[in-house]
Amino acid sequence: MKKPATTQAPIHELIANRWSGRAYDAGKPVTQTQIISLLEAARWAPSCYGDQPWRFIVWNKNADAKAWQQALDCLVSGNQAWAKDAPVLVLVAADSLFGHNQQPNRWAQYDTGAAAENLCLQAEAIGLMAHQMGGFNPDLARETFNIPSQFTLMAFITVGHPADIATVTGEALTRETAARTRKPLAELFFTESWGKPIV
Repeated sequence: MKKPATTQAPIHELIANRWSGRAYDAGKPVTQTQIISLLEAARWAPSCYGDQPWRFIVWNKNADAKAWQQALDCLVSGNQAWAKDAPVLVLVAADSLFGHNQQPNRWAQYDTGAAAENLCLQAEAIGLMAHQMGGFNPDLARETFNIPSQFTLMAFITVGHPADIATVTGEALTRETAARTRKPLAELFFTESWGKPIV
């Protein structure tokens, strides 16, 4: 299913077509080659000093269902309800310290977001769907997967093949087919001073 954005100006179709769907085809696995492709895209995101502060943990249900279930259990129940059909879960973390001098890196979360978006765009490019989520228990995830305290847990991402819309029913169908919306450019982007719309 495609839900291209209705834009105020032309943008690349890859960006227009990327969206955070929730209806995954539970029977269609994501290959290891596809997973590495997603991670390679994330690896090439820009970062302050080239420090690459992001760390991703990946769980593939078809490779280790038990570990994948432990990751799923870290999500809030509302996200578990639909994420259970995604064969791949990814936890995104940001290193709070620079690697080259162990000083605080206030750009780490910004840079990590860029890496996560690269992964999501690559998913779209290779026919997959990715959905980023803030609804998870970071303390449980940290304890379960032995994540050092200097890493800030940012988001989980589901990855998989979008379900055929003909197989989606009820509330899920309503949610998946709802129109995509964004605030207008003038409300978000300014020129010369704060609050002066660029368009």
